[in-house]
Amino acid sequence: MKITRRTLLRLAGGAGGGLLLRRGWGRQLPQITPGPFKGTRDSLAKYRIPEWLRESKFGIWSHWGPQSAVGDGDWYARNMYIEGSPQYKYHLQRFGPQSKVGYKDLVDLFTADRWDPDALMNLYIEAGAKYFFSMGVHHDNFDLWNSKYQPRWNAVSKGPMRDVVGLWGQAARKRGLYFGVSEHLSNSFDWFAPSHLADTSGPNRGVPYDGSNPAYADLYHDYTGEPANFAVSAKPMGRNAPQRWKERYLERIQDLVDQHHPDMLYTDGGIPFDEYGLAAVANLYNVNAKLHNGKVNAAYFSKLESDCAVGTCVLDRERGVLDGIWQEPWQTDTCIGDWHYKAGIQYKTAKKVIDLLVDIVSKNGNLLLNFPLPASGELDAEERKVLQGITEWMSINGEGIFGSRPWKIYGEGPATEVKAGAGMNEAKKPDMASQDYRFTTKDGFLYVFVQGWPISTCVIKTLGSAVIQGPGRIAAVEMLGRPKSLTFTQSETALQVTFPDERPRGSEIGVALKVKFM
Repeated sequence: MKITRRTLLRLAGGAGGGLLLRRGWGRQLPQITPGPFKGTRDSLAKYRIPEWLRESKFGIWSHWGPQSAVGDGDWYARNMYIEGSPQYKYHLQRFGPQSKVGYKDLVDLFTADRWDPDALMNLYIEAGAKYFFSMGVHHDNFDLWNSKYQPRWNAVSKGPMRDVVGLWGQAARKRGLYFGVSEHLSNSFDWFAPSHLADTSGPNRGVPYDGSNPAYADLYHDYTGEPANFAVSAKPMGRNAPQRWKERYLERIQDLVDQHHPDMLYTDGGIPFDEYGLAAVANLYNVNAKLHNGKVNAAYFSKLESDCAVGTCVLDRERGVLDGIWQEPWQTDTCIGDWHYKAGIQYKTAKKVIDLLVDIVSKNGNLLLNFPLPASGELDAEERKVLQGITEWMSINGEGIFGSRPWKIYGEGPATEVKAGAGMNEAKKPDMASQDYRFTTKDGFLYVFVQGWPISTCVIKTLGSAVIQGPGRIAAVEMLGRPKSLTFTQSETALQVTFPDERPRGSEIGVALKVKFM
């Protein structure tokens, strides 16, 4: 009897809890945890986003690892090997030639000697965070937990000598926060390729960088069998990875989920490597279901809209916002500065963060905000100022954020224009001011976020009595943070609200009006 590929695929379909993947001619990969989902698109299409995520609206992320310890920003582990780049020059000046001092030698700068996850979590909760993300592994191939499949290059073996993911998780969960982990591993095989190059000029011309040393292939990857020019031609996010790397990717992400049981898993990109990535998603949901009497209470985040079109996952937009109300909950992830800590960088102001937040929430989204930590694990003084500004505003106006839903339209004003499909478009978004309004609704009230303090009155055309369809006439208008109702008039064409002389705390960022209908 001739064994055909079709026969093998049919046999693979009956693998039960184990996963016989369809590519690779029936090769047996590590089993995923049995549960309600299989690692297929059809199975994962039945997934539904949990209600708690819809309610939460705001999370904080610690995008923190060995690259943070250098203090020169994101993608350092790759860019330090790209001859002529700013980070290549920085490295050469501070540490010496990449052939002698490579990324492997910088890992121990990641000391975390002043890191107090409990104290930080208290600050984040005061700022309104309802969930928290730890980075699990970046493109640098260094795992931030006690990794079974990366035993030499993880945070328990080197650097902090502590399980960073585990300790973040403990601090979050004992305070009632949902806990997530981000993984950026799938891109690593391509991303780290420049570490195998050499200078093309200067005193070290032709001397291979330390990534070429086979003794460190477990960090920098083994390119045996790849084309001779792979290190030159590999695209940083190309995921041009061999079968062995796809298998190892799945093993490590399963190990992360099996050890730490995150409520959320974020992948930097779309679901990678076909059935390997689908298996990782299904494993997350099945592990979570075992902890919740068969109910899946977890969320997986993908940046590809096609991944999340039917069930499967939550759409995430890196440094970007949508142009309108999205039917399902979604998320923007962004940072107050660079993704990895960069000394001296100018951070987003608290107002910029809140402007983003109210815009995103009005469109049925959540904001995940990264506060990048330095080597010590302690927020710097400027970061604390930003966090304090968010905390002050949220303590007054959070009522209209948490547990809210989008209204009929998301907003009004000059800063409503956003180019659809613009990707990382937050920098192109106009600043918001006193004529910019965003709407949410909760418990029968309409909340109007006014993103500046007008001279005396604000005029909201959307809330004219002839414009509104459904709620009827307005009975009262309050300002959160003030005990008394405000004076207002509602004509057919607009609602005009007179602002008081005294301002609530955080009003330089914006205020929220609470509108009651008759």
